[in-house]
Amino acid sequence: MGLLWMVGLWTFLQCGYTSAIPKGPRDSTMRDCSANPPYIPPTAKVSTEDLSKLRQEMRNHNLSAYIIPPTDPHLGEYTANQEKRRQWLTGFTGSSGTAAVTLTRAAVFTDSRYWTQAERQMDCNWELQKSVSAPPIVSWILEEVPDGGLVGFDPFILSISEWASYNDAFEGSGRTLQSITTNLVDVVWGNQRPPLPESEIYSVPDDFVGGTWQEKVTNIRDQMEKHNQKPTAVLLSTLEETAWLFNLRGQDIPNNPYFYSYTLLAKDSIRLFMNVSRITDTIRNYLSNNCPGSTCVEILEYDKVRDALTDYVKGDVKVWIGSEYTNYGVYEMIPKSKLLSESFSPVLMTKAVKNEKERRLMKDCHIRDAVAVIEYLAWLEKTVPTNTVTELSGASFVDGRREKQQYYKGPSFTTISAGGLNAALPHYRSTNETNRPLSVNEIYLVDSGGQYFDGTTDITRTVHWGTPTAFEKEAYTRVLIGNIELSQLVFPPRALGINIESIARRALWEAGLNFGHGTGHGIGVFFSVHEWPVGLRAGNIAFTKGMFTSIEPGYYHEGLFGIRIEDIAVVVEADTKHMFGGEKYLTFEKVTLVPYDRNLIDTSLMTDVHLKHVDQHYKKIREVMLPELQRQGRQEEYKWLERNTEPLSPGTAVTVSLGVLSASLLVSLFLQ
Repeated sequence: MGLLWMVGLWTFLQCGYTSAIPKGPRDSTMRDCSANPPYIPPTAKVSTEDLSKLRQEMRNHNLSAYIIPPTDPHLGEYTANQEKRRQWLTGFTGSSGTAAVTLTRAAVFTDSRYWTQAERQMDCNWELQKSVSAPPIVSWILEEVPDGGLVGFDPFILSISEWASYNDAFEGSGRTLQSITTNLVDVVWGNQRPPLPESEIYSVPDDFVGGTWQEKVTNIRDQMEKHNQKPTAVLLSTLEETAWLFNLRGQDIPNNPYFYSYTLLAKDSIRLFMNVSRITDTIRNYLSNNCPGSTCVEILEYDKVRDALTDYVKGDVKVWIGSEYTNYGVYEMIPKSKLLSESFSPVLMTKAVKNEKERRLMKDCHIRDAVAVIEYLAWLEKTVPTNTVTELSGASFVDGRREKQQYYKGPSFTTISAGGLNAALPHYRSTNETNRPLSVNEIYLVDSGGQYFDGTTDITRTVHWGTPTAFEKEAYTRVLIGNIELSQLVFPPRALGINIESIARRALWEAGLNFGHGTGHGIGVFFSVHEWPVGLRAGNIAFTKGMFTSIEPGYYHEGLFGIRIEDIAVVVEADTKHMFGGEKYLTFEKVTLVPYDRNLIDTSLMTDVHLKHVDQHYKKIREVMLPELQRQGRQEEYKWLERNTEPLSPGTAVTVSLGVLSASLLVSLFLQ
């Protein structure tokens, strides 16, 4: 019955719901292509001239269509400015989405997180297609491309799986997928394209890493030796793999401490491909102090990786790759008989599980980071009523608070500071055009984080300083319940995140509400704020002790407000009465130490279990954070935290609803 209840509710959600939910005014900041003349907001890029030049380049290469992914050759979520080709051409800055251009039409394909944002940033040359996978893109292209036409792409910014999806979808259509090694957008971009990064590359002090780089090399080589296919080398394509392996960092990508590189780690040699001119004598000595020998690092130019790989595979070798992050341009150089392909490389799989030292470092950095966020929330509570704070000034303030903390290296992403209707955009970025004054009469959402030598942070808090509506309080409380129920879940070892993430939606589903983004993502130790392959989404690996993930349910009501509550948690062993199969079950331990907004909590919707969870978490926050605030001399914030971590009232708790039982049954079916 529980499963049928969930299926029925999901059908209801798909069909939509209208009762009891207030409607917001139309957002005048979005484009209106049906108007005469079309209305283009000031936040949109005028792309007519650039599109015309791109189409001329397409004609020069006899192409009928051209595909422009949002990625760089290392296929990460974040890219350096000179790799933001789709953004430059379309004006759309969302991290997810592919552009496709024919000789007469152009479109951007993206998911629900970015639909409103795209309507604000693109002119009417671009259609917005509300899907992201290859088949819809191919279907759209086939409408325009004649039989026998060529569809071009840059193989270095397309993953192996994306290439296969496009190739399969075009098969038998009479159209051909054509690899073009010269990127046509770069040709049009010309000398306007930002230069290559030249920032310093440096080693992380030993106190802040889980092991020396020589120990890590030995670990990966041991895994190569134990693999039944006996690979002779591992090709590291993602930027974080090389950075992790050598304990090196850079700043080639904003907010991410990486540098453009590949590594070919063989059983008896190591080759690092990067911009050699950026290597200082200090780093060269750091990597070559064991020369000659098997841990001597040979440093070669970045663009020599294809030549070196071509030469290497001439021998009796087998190259181990992680297919999810290897681009097609490199992949096609390895004969299939000499290839060992798995979804993720042994480096990514090893890095995903933090050792005891790394877990301690992450907890330490979250304590100092919490000081900055508590300072910010206390300042907002005092200052917003004076009508002097805007989204941008607020973001600047919280970033400035973090700068004061020890070991700070910069933000982990651009702070999302969103008031009122802007908070309804899950990944909103305030600009001079959209900057909104903060008001005591509106919800405010702040999603921010920091990079520190000892870890990476990411926290979202949603607050209201006035009198929230009953619906705002209900939505917030249901989001909080989702955070609580997933945080305290006990689950079997090797459970997949996608199979348990619906727990965070249970309370929302019960009221006919939902959210359109993922429930959680992995996070690194002075690495990416979104670290694969850990998380609560399809494609993530099974959970094991030592992994860190965010837990971040939300609710977004277009034109009115948005809510998200995000904590970082580490996977730990659960204390259970029994131990099925002789294995410890798992649960989550929150490391984020900032309280929730009492003004938005409706305790009448919460059970005794929910209230106890919050009170226990607040007890932990007090025990850890009050001494830290005192140590840092933050007396005003000390008093603020005391007030905001008082236990919640237990008097209005309700009993466990049918929805909880149904969600539990659903999870049990998933895990069978």
